[in-house]
Amino acid sequence: MLSKKTQYAFKALMYLAQKKEEGPVLIAEISKKKKIPLKFLENILLELRKAGILDSKKGKGGGYFFAKDPSKVYLAEVLRLIDGPIALLPCVSLHFYERCKNCDEKNCGLHRVMCQVRDANLAILENKTVADIE
Repeated sequence: MLSKKTQYAFKALMYLAQKKEEGPVLIAEISKKKKIPLKFLENILLELRKAGILDSKKGKGGGYFFAKDPSKVYLAEVLRLIDGPIALLPCVSLHFYERCKNCDEKNCGLHRVMCQVRDANLAILENKTVADIE
């Protein structure tokens, strides 16, 4: 299940994508229009800015805007940034792998199935962008 934080990140990114031709968008506007708590949104947007997805401008006419085209911001990238692993088990994660204790991965049926689940999710999330959900 997507965390509330990730849901808010996607809502904010969709809103910014819809407004991209209008210039920077104030954080208060995003918060109000998408019903995201302001302090929570500030932290999310800072993370997205640090990752190079968004940029911001201070002062009059300032706000947040995309640092790169929304069609180049993959859903898997955002999901990993905000929530971490996409895989349901650490032993099948591509970016956050951890071996399970007392488990023989080569003979574990659950491991095999969860690899298939991970691959099915990634087939979608690594090919869909913010522009696809705007």
